[in-house]
Formats: sequence, C-alpha cells, structure tokens
Amino acid sequence: MAEGDLNIRDGMTVFEDELEEQFIRSSGPGGQNVNKVATAVQLRFNARAARGLPQRVREKVLELAGSRATKEGEVVIEAGRYRTQELNRADARDRLTQLLTRAAEPPPRPRKKTKPSRSAIERRLKAKAGRSSVKKLRGKISFD
Repeated sequence: MAEGDLNIRDGMTVFEDELEEQFIRSSGPGGQNVNKVATAVQLRFNARAARGLPQRVREKVLELAGSRATKEGEVVIEAGRYRTQELNRADARDRLTQLLTRAAEPPPRPRKKTKPSRSAIERRLKAKAGRSSVKKLRGKISFD
C-alpha cells in the first residue's frame, strides 16, 4: 500500500491514483484571502471504477452519496471548512473514508416473522377480560 492510499477496512483500499483533487476558491468569510487563494478542495473519486472495493460497496457508496454522485459514477466532495489547503485536503479525505466505511457495513439481517406463544395469547385475553370487568363495575347503578 502506497503512502497516499486510503485504507477503509481490511481488504478494502482506495488507491492514490483513483483520487483526483482540484483546489478551488473557498466561499464564506476570510476577507481578501478568499479572493486570492484557492484553499478549498474538490475531491473526485470514481466509485464505479474503484479497484480496491467490492461491487456491493461500490453500488452502496453511490446510493449513500446522493447528490454528491454524478451520472458517471463519480463521488464529488468539496471541503472548504478550513483556511489552508492541507486541512481541507485532509477533511475531504476523512469525509470520503467515512462515506466508504458506512457503505462497507454489512446489510441488516431480514426480520424473521414470529407469532405469539399460546401462553402469551392467554395472558393477553385474561388481562382484557379483567379490564372489561373493572370498566363494567364503573357503570351506573340501577335500583331495579
């Protein structure tokens, strides 16, 4: 594994050559620095062509990315939270790693349908009958 590669989980890696970074001008506060220096980073990762990820994870990451995914299968992450390129670059890579980690989680097991036991049904019916008799006793008293 090379130095710039992202290790997501055991057996899953995003290689450095699969990541494309472009530095752009950041929006928001920062005075003249914002107008002169391109500190924000736009990280592009082609999830469909990722060599180090299983097919299930590639599909899931595009689903989780939502509007950050393009029709071509690229995930675009923009990071401009910080005022330096280094911190924004690290932030974008961290966010990509978090997204891929969520995509790599195993799917939830399907729920098995169960039916209540005979004793549970009996307890429920007995409790209903008890409540019914309590409510009947609250009724009007007749002097017939």
